[in-house]
Amino acid sequence: MKWTRRDILKGLGGLPIVGGVWWAGAANTLLQSKEQAALLEQLNIAPSLPAPVPLVEGAPIKLGIIGFGIRGEQLCRALGYATKEWLRDMKKAVEKNPKHSALKDFQNQEKLNVELVAVCDVFDVRAARVVDSFSTDTHKVIRYRTYQELIRSGQVDAVVIATPDHWHAPMAIEALNNGVSVYVEKPMTHTIEETYRLKEAAQQSSAHLMVGHQHRQTLSFKTAQDIVQKGTLGHVSMIQTNTNRNDDNGAWNYHIHEQASEQTIDWEQFLGTAPAIPFNKQHFFRWRKWWAYGSGLSGDLLTHDYDRLNCVLNMGIPHAVVASGGVYTHNDGRNVPDVLQVNMEFPDFSTGSSQQPGKEKGMTFIYSATLGNGFNRPTILMGHDATMELGNKLTVWPDGGSTKYQDMLAAGRMNPRSPIYQYNPTSNIPDGVSSATSQYFADKGLMWTYINGVRVDSTFLHMREWLSVVRNGGKLSCGIKEGFEEAIAAHMAGLSYKLGRRIEWDPAKQRIKPIKGVDLDKVLLGNT
Repeated sequence: MKWTRRDILKGLGGLPIVGGVWWAGAANTLLQSKEQAALLEQLNIAPSLPAPVPLVEGAPIKLGIIGFGIRGEQLCRALGYATKEWLRDMKKAVEKNPKHSALKDFQNQEKLNVELVAVCDVFDVRAARVVDSFSTDTHKVIRYRTYQELIRSGQVDAVVIATPDHWHAPMAIEALNNGVSVYVEKPMTHTIEETYRLKEAAQQSSAHLMVGHQHRQTLSFKTAQDIVQKGTLGHVSMIQTNTNRNDDNGAWNYHIHEQASEQTIDWEQFLGTAPAIPFNKQHFFRWRKWWAYGSGLSGDLLTHDYDRLNCVLNMGIPHAVVASGGVYTHNDGRNVPDVLQVNMEFPDFSTGSSQQPGKEKGMTFIYSATLGNGFNRPTILMGHDATMELGNKLTVWPDGGSTKYQDMLAAGRMNPRSPIYQYNPTSNIPDGVSSATSQYFADKGLMWTYINGVRVDSTFLHMREWLSVVRNGGKLSCGIKEGFEEAIAAHMAGLSYKLGRRIEWDPAKQRIKPIKGVDLDKVLLGNT
């Protein structure tokens, strides 16, 4: 069976795909390799590569790190700064397993024109590690006791904020008000009120704010965006996306440092606006388990899935959110749920239609999570004409009821059981994922992406983009607009879970619709 250019273009419109790609074809035949090559050439198929960014030239950008816990240390490595302890551990890992690639990947990473000059952490041990590991003969990293002192020191051009959630907005606002650029981890804010204050600060500041959703650099998501825009899926009426984790680390039961004490931790500064309680190591190291400091599944893990789909679809803030769940798998004193179901409604959203005008409009975004089971459930975008499975890998399946592809389906040139396209950038590339939680992040596109067959740290790319804009100006892929949408969507989910009711958004007033007699921020911060 021969395929004509007209057949191909009628069905697909030219998708930019690269990597481990193949055309599934008809159920009763396969294209020969030359015909496959001709197909790809005809369609001018090419990768949706990250946009090039101007280099950070001139004097190094002077950075401060605020919060040097698990994520803070990872962000510093993306900037080119690894602690002595990490380097030692990675060397041992290579001695044990020569294929262990973390150290080699770090050493081969592009050097960014930055200088880490300051640190603020309330745990003395962490702050000392930064000073000891990153100081040189020509400059010593300065440890500041408070974030205000660091930001107002005049020594930093930008700060990286990797603290518990309840400190994100206050620190980011302080920096922006003082002309210091910000890279802040998600969720962008902890309350609704501070979401608006941070938005105002970002809009009025000459400095630049980037939210740490590094999946926006992942090649498969950029390719998926192009697929959707070309109408390949038709009208997408439902999205299903999930969190599946089943280990202590994935449930936020992080290691408690043996040197932690009231003498080594500034407990009052850690608490900040959180309720005053006696010193508690569990709350300090495992803060994600309590609403007072964290945002639970809605703010921690839902935000990843929401933003990566918002990156692909640009759907914005949901019209309404309904959530339910509970503490069902880790009854250990936490008050954030470890099982959560969220429905987000977008009644006016459309990705386009192949049917008569007016028949199709609206979409439901379904997020479900459990920290008690690790079975992998893919993210699925369900369109009238095709379905897309989306992660670091990407697969597009034609739908048996498609209008766009009905002629090819009837002729046997397409089969709902055979994918139109499959894209696997990891083909023949060993990833060496070391744990279930790491695999979860890798499948979400949160650890690395692949460019021309080379694995690249997504966080590195995201921070490089931020630094380029700090130095050269330009538009950020995850700035205050995207961060605002992420924060509001997450807060709506948290409110719905806590109140057990539907939470609605007023697009005209750009506000969550008020509920008589209810202080929404007080609900968000409450312990139940």
